[in-house]
Amino acid sequence: MKNVAILGGSKLVAFAPTTDPAKARAFYESVLGLRLVSDEPPFALVFDANGTMLRVTTVREHTAAPFTVLGWEVASIESTVEQLTAAGVEFLRFPGLNDSTPLPIWTAPGGARIAWFHDPDKNVLSLTQF
Repeated sequence: MKNVAILGGSKLVAFAPTTDPAKARAFYESVLGLRLVSDEPPFALVFDANGTMLRVTTVREHTAAPFTVLGWEVASIESTVEQLTAAGVEFLRFPGLNDSTPLPIWTAPGGARIAWFHDPDKNVLSLTQF
């Protein structure tokens, strides 16, 4: 099969589910600081995530995945964790990964540093500093 860039030049659109659009809007807009582009009740909230469209889609029922669904690359993970913590975000700790460090940051074998947290619907979100 040839290496064809079918979608390589296209913009990515990210999706996250919510059962409570009001709580999701407050979190993504006021806590995370994403700019709300459009409120399309009852379908979705549309945010600008630094040039990537994030559609927080309203669903009737939702079972959160046990893995990261959205992540941000940050310049200073310590500073970002501290700022989000001050804004009320609780970071996740995992046994053997980031449970014995002062800040809930794990250093991967390749050197990336990662911290995880939930949105109001328990979707796992992450911060990564490479």
